[in-house]
Amino acid sequence: MKLPRREFLHLAAAAVALPAAAPSARAQNYPTRPVRIVVGYPPGGVTDIIARLIAPWLSQRLGQQFVVENRPGASSNIAVEMVLRAAPDGAMLFLVSATNAYNATLYEHLNFNLNRDMAPVASIGRDAFVMVVNPSLPAKTIPEFIAHAKANPGKLNMATSGAGSASDLYGALFKAKTGVDLLAVHYRGVGPALPDLMSGRVDVMFDPLVSAIGAIKAGKLRALGVTTRTRREVLPDVPPIGDFVPGYEATDWTGLGAAANTPPQIIAILNKEVNAALADATFKARLAELGVEPFPSTPAAFGRYIADYTEDWAKVIRAAGIKAE
Repeated sequence: MKLPRREFLHLAAAAVALPAAAPSARAQNYPTRPVRIVVGYPPGGVTDIIARLIAPWLSQRLGQQFVVENRPGASSNIAVEMVLRAAPDGAMLFLVSATNAYNATLYEHLNFNLNRDMAPVASIGRDAFVMVVNPSLPAKTIPEFIAHAKANPGKLNMATSGAGSASDLYGALFKAKTGVDLLAVHYRGVGPALPDLMSGRVDVMFDPLVSAIGAIKAGKLRALGVTTRTRREVLPDVPPIGDFVPGYEATDWTGLGAAANTPPQIIAILNKEVNAALADATFKARLAELGVEPFPSTPAAFGRYIADYTEDWAKVIRAAGIKAE
């Protein structure tokens, strides 16, 4: 049977529209299968803990299992590339963090561009580092430390968790803002650095609040200041470094990212549920235990934040001549 031309064109147009409509319908029903949240670090760190907090929340709210998968290596670049090269269907996400913004400058030959190849999904939290010293050091405040360091140029050792790590960069920013001369001593992570700091082999460190809090409360380390703009609930008596060093602020952060071209409907579903978690009293309390404050935003605002953050820290990295190990 030969169809009239008008009817044929109508059916042909409908057929062409079907493939475009189908992904949209699938996106509205997201997720239809388990979702992996890839973490570029071993289990146990702050990034991993945050992933393991948000995964069960999303599982419960969206009716599918969200599973955390650890893929450490190359300062999380391996995990990021794996997700960014995956199908843009929301079945694989990753915990994006400040480290990924630093890596854009620290690594000259990455196989991806974070701002181009990632779809920002949702920011989760911002966490503080704390400037800690060995209690034997004759400095109980930031001004006293600066005065002591300037009176002893090149004689104070600053532990870091590796060249190009957050602790290294936050120390570099402090040196640039104050003009003090500290010798950076690079360790393979926070774990090996803290015993040397507590024993007095090194003098100072910019350490994640969650890893330092126990030693601070036990009197094994002295906290001089937090790197964030405001005080932290777990250390209410410790002032921000910026109160004494104008313009100093260094905030770590985490969020969810996906491959570019992930349907906006999927991004919107995930963003809504993450923001619901950040408004939940129990979830917020768990973050507070880690020294993390909720950081809700839209996907677009999160993307702009990452782009600006990357540019700001690129200036610090280049000025200090820092290279990844």
